[in-house]
Amino acid sequence: MYASALSNGRLTRAEAENAPCLLDSSLLHPDPDDPDWLRPVLPSTALAQRLHPIEQEIQERRRLAVELTDVFEPFMAITTRAAPTTHAITLLEGELRINEAIERATAECRHEVLTVQPGGGRSENVLNVALKRGQSVIDRGITMRTLYQHTVRHSQGTLAYAARMTSKNVEIRTLEELIDRLMIFDRSVALLPARADRQDALEIRHPVLVEYLAKVFEQQWQLATPLVDEVPYPPSTDGITGVQRSIARLLIEGHVDEAIARRLGMNVRTCRAHIAKIAAALGSGSRAQLGYLIAQSGILEQDKPK
Repeated sequence: MYASALSNGRLTRAEAENAPCLLDSSLLHPDPDDPDWLRPVLPSTALAQRLHPIEQEIQERRRLAVELTDVFEPFMAITTRAAPTTHAITLLEGELRINEAIERATAECRHEVLTVQPGGGRSENVLNVALKRGQSVIDRGITMRTLYQHTVRHSQGTLAYAARMTSKNVEIRTLEELIDRLMIFDRSVALLPARADRQDALEIRHPVLVEYLAKVFEQQWQLATPLVDEVPYPPSTDGITGVQRSIARLLIEGHVDEAIARRLGMNVRTCRAHIAKIAAALGSGSRAQLGYLIAQSGILEQDKPK
C-alpha cells in the first residue's frame, strides 16, 4: 500500500484503515488540501526518521564502551602480570577454528600423536592436508599412531597415503568399529567432535580427561590389526564373509542400514549390497525373515570367543 501511495502520489483514508501501521509509522500524512486523502512521506525521509534514534543509540553504546574500557584498563594490567590460565575445555565453532587448534597442537607437540579416524576412505583434499601435517610431525622425530576402520583397506587413496607415511615413527592399525574421531597430542591436549556433523569440536586440556581418552585409545589399539597384516576374520562359511557376519550381528541388534554403515565405516550402498548377499545366502524373502534366519543359522556363533 505504501508502494501504491508512492506510485500514485496519494492513498485514500478508507484504504489506509486496513493498514493503520502506515500512519503509526509516519509513512503517510494527511493531505492538507483534501482530508479524504493521505500523502506518502518520501522513502529517504522515512528512512532518516528511523535511522536517527538507532544512530543515537549506537553513539551512546560507543560512549559506554569507551567508559568501560577506561574503567577496566587498570585491571587488565594486573591480569597480564598473573600466571596464564588454561581452559580445561574449549568449544571450537567452525572448521576454521578447529583447524587452527589442530595446527597449534601439532606445533606444540614434542613426543607423540594419537589419532582415531573412523569411516572409510577419505577424499584427496583431506589426505593431502593430513599428509602435509603428518610429514611435519615425522620430520621432528615425533611418533604417531593412527587407528582406521577395516574398510580403508579397500581405499586406494588411503593406502597410498599410508605408504607415504610409513616410517619407524608411524604405526597404522585398523579395527572393525571405532569410537568417534579423536586426536591426542603429548597426552596433554585432545580434540574430539562436539556435533554429529563435526562442524564443532572440543579442545580438552584437563589432564584427567585427556589421560582417560588416551586409555580408551590404548584399549582399541590392542584390539586392532596392523595395516600390513590380514584382518583376522574367521573363514567364510555358507557364502557369508566376516564383514557380512558383522553386518548380520548389527542387524539383529536392531540397527538400521545407515547406522550399520556408519559404525563399520562404509557407505550405505555397500552396506545394503552386503545385506542383499546375506539374504540370498540364507534364502530370506523379507527383512523381517532375515533377522530370524540370521539368529537360527548359527553364523554368528563363529565370532564368539571359545
